[in-house]
Amino acid sequence: MERRSVHFTGRVQGVGFRMTVRAVAQSLKLSGWVRNEPDGTVLMEVQGPSDTIDQCLGRIQRETFGHVADRQESIQDVEDSETGFEIRY
Repeated sequence: MERRSVHFTGRVQGVGFRMTVRAVAQSLKLSGWVRNEPDGTVLMEVQGPSDTIDQCLGRIQRETFGHVADRQESIQDVEDSETGFEIRY
């Protein structure tokens, strides 16, 4: 079990990016959240098996038609009580 913080840059606001991220994460049974940041980027925290998170990130890249210019990832502490994946505002 792993938790990653992923910061996406590029054309990721105003294009349905967060909805796509949520749909992909939910389909893979991952938990966490995604939100727009004031600087025009999108921040996601995602939790689950490492290989499933890798699969999620690959699908996000493919399903958003190249809107992501770059992403930065870091490992976070696992939150055992978290369930589901939500869009935060």
